[in-house]
Amino acid sequence: MFNEIKKTIEWGHDKLTLETGKIARQADSTVIATYGETVVMAAVVFAKESKTDQDFFPLTVNYQEKYYAAGKIPGGFFKREARPTEKETLTSRLIDRPIRPLFVDGFKNEVQVTCTVLSHDLENDPDIIALIAASAALTLSGAPFLGPIGAARVGFVNDSYVLNPSVEDMDNLKEKSEQRLDLVVAGTKDAVMMVESEAYELSEKEMLGAVKFGHEQMALVIDMIIDLAKETAKEPYSFDYQHNDDLYKKISKAGNKDLKKAFEISDKKERQASVASAIEKIKGSLSDEENEGSEVKELIKKLESEVVRNNILDNGTRIDGRDLTTVRQIETETRLLPRAHGSSLFTRGETQGLVVTTLGSGDSEQIIDALHKDGRINFMLHYNFPPYSVGETGRMMGPGRREIGHGKLAWRALQAVLPSAEEFPYTVRVVSEITESNGSSSMATVCGSSLSMMDAGVPLKAPVAGVAMGLILEGKKFAVLTDILGDEDHLGDMDFKVAGTESGITSLQMDIKVAGITPQIMEKALDQAKEARLHILGEMAKSLSAPSEFSQYAPKIESITVPSDKIREVIGSGGKVIKEIVEVSGAKVDINDDGLVRIASQNKESLDIARKMIKEIVEDPIVGQVYEGKVVKLMDFGAFVNFYGKRDGLVHVSQIAEERVNHPKDVLNEGESVKVKLVGIDDRGKSKLSMKVIDQSTGKEKEKEKEKES
Repeated sequence: MFNEIKKTIEWGHDKLTLETGKIARQADSTVIATYGETVVMAAVVFAKESKTDQDFFPLTVNYQEKYYAAGKIPGGFFKREARPTEKETLTSRLIDRPIRPLFVDGFKNEVQVTCTVLSHDLENDPDIIALIAASAALTLSGAPFLGPIGAARVGFVNDSYVLNPSVEDMDNLKEKSEQRLDLVVAGTKDAVMMVESEAYELSEKEMLGAVKFGHEQMALVIDMIIDLAKETAKEPYSFDYQHNDDLYKKISKAGNKDLKKAFEISDKKERQASVASAIEKIKGSLSDEENEGSEVKELIKKLESEVVRNNILDNGTRIDGRDLTTVRQIETETRLLPRAHGSSLFTRGETQGLVVTTLGSGDSEQIIDALHKDGRINFMLHYNFPPYSVGETGRMMGPGRREIGHGKLAWRALQAVLPSAEEFPYTVRVVSEITESNGSSSMATVCGSSLSMMDAGVPLKAPVAGVAMGLILEGKKFAVLTDILGDEDHLGDMDFKVAGTESGITSLQMDIKVAGITPQIMEKALDQAKEARLHILGEMAKSLSAPSEFSQYAPKIESITVPSDKIREVIGSGGKVIKEIVEVSGAKVDINDDGLVRIASQNKESLDIARKMIKEIVEDPIVGQVYEGKVVKLMDFGAFVNFYGKRDGLVHVSQIAEERVNHPKDVLNEGESVKVKLVGIDDRGKSKLSMKVIDQSTGKEKEKEKEKES
């Protein structure tokens, strides 16, 4: 019944298996990839007809994690998978980016790639396996896809590269000092197509070495997919696309000069208006029949691309008149918003980000209910891209894939320099509002976030800056562009974003629109990006180079550690004790499983009260120390005083006052506050207290008592 075909190779620390022919046979192709005990199914379907008026390629990639894959039931009220998680969205983008450029020019048929995690062994991250499965399924489907591609994850431990490190090794990368890199690389056998990374101040040489290592390791996977395709691939879809050369010549003749002039205008709005005018002139020179469909739009875009690219390659001159390595003018400002805990305005040319930092306590941490773990995150970075930032109208909805992706890229760039939770017990939320955009707003977010957090008093290990590099590639001729404009991104061949400190790279993301680039180009881009990064850091330092003082509106947070065997006592039965501490002090109190207690309050007084109450629970009173207590019971032989948390002690009648006291009730009342000294603890653990050695008005020990002791 099934024509099942399977291929297996030894790859890294485990076996990688690709199989097809058994499940989901009505899709154009389906491949199930297994690595260890992590299993991902990729199904591909593509339409056999295209829409003639469509001027974009409708590729959709959906990556979905099923909770049953890890033997879990989803949380929430409905107990089923709902909207895509951040991880699912980011992985969908991760798969989309390297495969999109490899569909043949002119192919506009709808394509859907669905990757489903069926099993997760909690050791091997499904994202790489999903990318490999998607590549194999596309290669088998018959779609005009110029693959296959491979992918690999690379770690960096003790100056050595590691292939496909485990999920545990990559989790909480910040806490694993020996692991300094989480890099994903994808590409064809000949060239790299995509890079995504989170790093701990690696040098340019170390990052380039990681990319090369990952590219070399994926060659086995590509060979495996080719072997599978030789046996099972469908006949290639008949697709022949040719540009209308005669129509292109007509368009070029009508608009070449006007477009050249338009692309010499540095102001974005003026340039767009001039380009639009040139396009209208081109369309006016064509017949109604020639203007039908999407081909005219494509050919006009081709002409725009040639005008911009040729000017850069031939003259070294860019749209705004800069040379290849110059960064646009930078203006920075901090402490803009009076009630925000930290704020900054970062402007680079016509790209601008208003970035705001908010500090919170532990109860503001983000709760994560992921496939492989549950946990909390105390650093969040959210990126917003409203339509007005590019002078357009549009619907204002929740964050899209692009906003989630850009926010995560900035998060990766900054997490390497954040203090530990013990050093800085705050939850940090950074929000980047892109108020203007003309190229690389994600890198403006990195720079603005660094300034904003320092403005809020976050003790970053070092400031972080980022820059976007571009590429114009024609045959063997190429130009690497520093700090690209939006048009240079759209009409160029590469978007290469590099962020880091003065000491090294903390994040790198690369997307290629051509069939890959050489190590020579990547090395030049990294070197050029380093120069730009150092320049931007210098400009940022003019505004702020070190953390500021805390805002008066930020909560005051203090951390203390209690012994693990005392955690239950601090919490109390049903949370009774900790609720009482919160109610009495007015502070927020959080305690984790390791005994780390965070106390947060807007004022020092309530913070002191909460700290005192907790210490009275977990610490024993010290003999010889003076305490303030309350009389709780009077007896013939003395008074019982509650002096330390829930602990009571006896002040013997002889220790109440220097003069003789017949009965404690003659000088004391129940509920009265008194100062006492702990003079000893007997064999039964009972506390012995004295009032007469303490001056009740000052709370200090009487001088003659001190003299006796000495």
